[in-house]
Amino acid sequence: MAIFTDPIREHADFGPGDAEWLHLLVGDWQMVADLAFADLALWFPHPELGYVALAHVRPSTTHTVFHGDFVGEGIRSDLQPLVDKAWNSRSIERSSETNWSSDMALRVEAVPMVRNGRTLAVVTTHMDLSSSRMPSRLELTYRQCAYDLLRMGTLGLWPDFASPTGSRRGAPRVGDGLIRLDAEGIVQYASPNGVSAFRRLGDGESLEGRSLAEVTASLLKDRRMVDETLPLVVTGRMPWRSEIESRGVSLSLRAIPLRDEQQRFGALVLCRDVSELRRREMELVTKDATIREIHHRVKNNLQTVAALLRMQSRRMVSDEAKQGLEQAMRRVATIALVHETLSQGLTQSVDFDELIGRQFRLSAEVASPSQQVRTERSGTFGELPSDLATPLALVINELVTNAVEHGLEGRAGTVWLIADRSEGDDGEELTVTIADDGVGLPDTPHVEGLGLQIVRTLVTSELGGTIQWRPREGGGTAVEIRISLAGK
Repeated sequence: MAIFTDPIREHADFGPGDAEWLHLLVGDWQMVADLAFADLALWFPHPELGYVALAHVRPSTTHTVFHGDFVGEGIRSDLQPLVDKAWNSRSIERSSETNWSSDMALRVEAVPMVRNGRTLAVVTTHMDLSSSRMPSRLELTYRQCAYDLLRMGTLGLWPDFASPTGSRRGAPRVGDGLIRLDAEGIVQYASPNGVSAFRRLGDGESLEGRSLAEVTASLLKDRRMVDETLPLVVTGRMPWRSEIESRGVSLSLRAIPLRDEQQRFGALVLCRDVSELRRREMELVTKDATIREIHHRVKNNLQTVAALLRMQSRRMVSDEAKQGLEQAMRRVATIALVHETLSQGLTQSVDFDELIGRQFRLSAEVASPSQQVRTERSGTFGELPSDLATPLALVINELVTNAVEHGLEGRAGTVWLIADRSEGDDGEELTVTIADDGVGLPDTPHVEGLGLQIVRTLVTSELGGTIQWRPREGGGTAVEIRISLAGK
């Protein structure tokens, strides 16, 4: 959940790292809401609104008490004195009387988030008390864990900057499984899902009263493959993540050390069975490798075809037949170049600037072995889908060849390739211009050869674009292609 910081930018007097600390809090406080069975709201003083709500999170372990979104709004008048008291006292404050909202009785607590001796914000917890029943051991343990984490917030000990912030698939949640450890790493409590997770790994005994590190070590078959962070995670000493695999089951673990002013007094370990997730990831890796291999083999086969065409052209007596085979060879080689680029990556998109940078100069050189032809390229194509890259590469190859052979007509000159990606009326579009400083367009209509027929077919049918020939300012010819990239 994003933090709503715009209303406080001009009022907040934060030191180095303070804003990042609050962002870290909001990024991880879903865990506290689930443990507390309560909605959490984050408040900051505002000169006009009293306090403004910066963020709000709802629990996934029970129903929410706030169905509306009040982020960015001011605080209620009956809640402000409690928040004021917590802000000034820098300690957790509980409402002295039950707060009624609609048909629910709420218990409200205000928890100041203190860092380096300064209150940065106040978290309020809102718990529904209307369902009167004896809480289970799980609920009591969860609420105690939530209190311990919020208490650490008043001491500036949580959230912890040492905790990795990078995204990691399969990050455990409270409902996936929770284990509470004491300072020595002995299990004090394990939720039913936590017990089930370790049972699937092969542990058939109760976890409570046993060392989680020893339990984990007994389940490992190949200790050479153990994540080096695992010992510090299963003992609760560091706020890290790790993973254990045994009997085909993968378990993702996350540790949250519990500390007070003097020492670490315990830890929470969240666990989640990610076996199916890892299996699917392995399938994707295998499919990616297969796709890359297919592109590689297609490239090799096309290069073989191009080589056969080259050999056949050398046996041709007719110049027209020889020239036709050489042109076919160039077209096949262009398609092979696209597949070579696709075989080097894991996506079905192509860095077209890198691809065309090699092909543009090569197309001009092959078409003009005895001419002095300069090539100049400007603009950016960017990433293009492979289904556009192949026909566009062929079109550029044909137009560059045409510019050299028919535009320059055997004399020295320059061929330009210009790309422009911009926002049009129907979304993003790509404009490609191939220009030369040759003889220009003929005065009378002429019959298009095979190359230009291929160009028109590819532009209209494969690229869904338009093509236009026009005189170039300063002499020569310019060909402009417009392609819509919307939805591609």
